[in-house]
Amino acid sequence: MAGGANMDDDEGIVDINVTPLVDVMLVLLIIFMVASAYIVKPSIEVDLPKAATGGETMDTTLSVIVTSDGKLFLNGEPSTTEAIAARCKEVAKTDDKAQAIISADKMTAHGKVVEVIDLVRQNGVRRFAINIDPKETK
Repeated sequence: MAGGANMDDDEGIVDINVTPLVDVMLVLLIIFMVASAYIVKPSIEVDLPKAATGGETMDTTLSVIVTSDGKLFLNGEPSTTEAIAARCKEVAKTDDKAQAIISADKMTAHGKVVEVIDLVRQNGVRRFAINIDPKETK
């Protein structure tokens, strides 16, 4: 007889080897962990004021952030009023429904926020929204 010494053809495989499954799952876990570091966007920490009547905004074109010390950021990058004005003019030429989302720290002077709103509107972006931190209503 060729083959194994005591091999009985009637017996099936009764063990399941889970080692390959565990290996594949660990490799997938490592891939997702590495990929998630590239997915997360860097952000600027701003303490937003709370409001109960805030709504969702869609199709954000420009994101303007004003920090408590008056520094300006455009789409996450440090910026100046001149650069924001130029970008608003560019966007207004290509999209008449362009929208700016203005986020300001709650300790920012009201006048500075009004200046940014005025800057955005004077340069062609007529639609804007004030970003807030939704207040939990009871």
